[in-house]
Amino acid sequence: MSSSRPAPAHLADLVSRNATERPGHDAVRDLSGAAPLTLSWAALDAAVSAEAARLRAAGVRPGDRVAIGLPDGAAYCVAVFGALRADAIAVPFGTGSVTRELEIVFEQAAPVVVVAAAGDRVAAGCAQGCGARLLPPPDPAAPAPDAPATGGPADPERVALIVFTSGTTGRPRGVQLTHRALLANRAQAAELRPAPVNGVDRVLLALPLYHVYGFAAGLLQVCWMGATVVLPGPFDPERLLATVVEERVSVIAAVPSLFRSLLDLRDAPAEGPDRLRSAMGGVRLCTSGGAPLPSSWLADFRGATGLELHEGYGLSEGGPVITTNDLGRPAKPGSVGRPLPGIELRLVDAAGRPLSEPEPEPEPDELELEVGSEPDDDTGLIALRGPNLFSGYWPDGSGGPDADGWFTTADVGYLDADGDLFLVDRSSDLVIVNGFNVYPREIEQVVAELDAVAEVAVVGVPDDRTGEAVKAVVVAVPGAGLTVEQVDEHCAARLARFKRPTVVAFADELPRTPTGKIARRTLARM
Repeated sequence: MSSSRPAPAHLADLVSRNATERPGHDAVRDLSGAAPLTLSWAALDAAVSAEAARLRAAGVRPGDRVAIGLPDGAAYCVAVFGALRADAIAVPFGTGSVTRELEIVFEQAAPVVVVAAAGDRVAAGCAQGCGARLLPPPDPAAPAPDAPATGGPADPERVALIVFTSGTTGRPRGVQLTHRALLANRAQAAELRPAPVNGVDRVLLALPLYHVYGFAAGLLQVCWMGATVVLPGPFDPERLLATVVEERVSVIAAVPSLFRSLLDLRDAPAEGPDRLRSAMGGVRLCTSGGAPLPSSWLADFRGATGLELHEGYGLSEGGPVITTNDLGRPAKPGSVGRPLPGIELRLVDAAGRPLSEPEPEPEPDELELEVGSEPDDDTGLIALRGPNLFSGYWPDGSGGPDADGWFTTADVGYLDADGDLFLVDRSSDLVIVNGFNVYPREIEQVVAELDAVAEVAVVGVPDDRTGEAVKAVVVAVPGAGLTVEQVDEHCAARLARFKRPTVVAFADELPRTPTGKIARRTLARM
């Protein structure tokens, strides 16, 4: 998007603007079906208008919530932008959601319409339970309606998206992202040099669009520049690598585990050692986010492809991209880089006081207790300020930035001498599986529903494929005869796949600190 043009105030304007300026250019390449589907920007714009008209005919009014649970593909893109063009609030959810989780989301969001795939019984049942109307996926080939929908002037402070994430209590809460926040984050990212997406890029998004990283940092950034998004369908490393070549992919945005899977293809006996390097020859940029990137993976990927893996840091409340490694130089191992232009970042203590501020002078009788600084003195909670921040949690906007615009996260980090951010912990107990947040308390509550469980604690453990995996340590009721299979079966019916414990261990008692808290580091080693 040219810097000479005024920034749009509404997300759906991105589609209509591209349809006007480059109508025949590919907008979406959907490879998820039996045959590839291509939508130009003009075709996407027409289908989006048709979907907005369909939603309004179904009773959707400005400010209403439209829940969308579809596989990644052209229909998903049409559904989300159609809801936005109808001035509704889009509420994305995963197609693999289980009833318990989706009921909580629908109870809070109170959607008027649920757009879901045919045969999705969980979505259909939850829609019926909350009184929402169920609609099938939109038609990506639908023509524009004869009478285009008209609305009032665009309000950038209108909520565009509610992203439900599990809070520290384990109960999902909705992050309210306005048109202003999401567009500001796209503008911030576009100021990077080299730009993460330019107008001639073909961007492979091998990550879920219902996740804020895939939708906002991926799809919306493509829309910001009028580029082309390539949606590869179900994940298969061999197929993905072929797609990179056949679709002339120039940018790949993914979670670390995807790049790890590509690295595994190096060892295929029938292929030469330069297979990856050759296949990735047309790729100019690879960005990794959603989960920590092990330094060894970065080095291995560079050696196998000649490309850097650029890691960043983000969160739903930030729209979501906060920092990134310098895209024009080799990535710094272990670092998530510096804030995007227009984002302020500082480290604060538990009381919210910036670490850069001098501590209050101690009382005279306390001076003798001064023993020098500790290595962790420069580690603090990450606090943020910028136009990309969310507007609090649904429905009342609580928990948002303070009166001065600062939002203190639960993430802990430190800054090196260059001003680059290093994450120490994404929160005290958070487990990140393939870029998805898993809060132990939620899993513990589910496992504890079993009568045979006396006590349970959940922790994250390293996993070569997903970054981290969920481990549950269970203290069973004596004589109950609880088995791993029973725990697995119980969790499978109540938790999304990425939240389910992949390791279940039994113990006579849980390890605790002297103050009675669960010793989670010890737990991980059990």
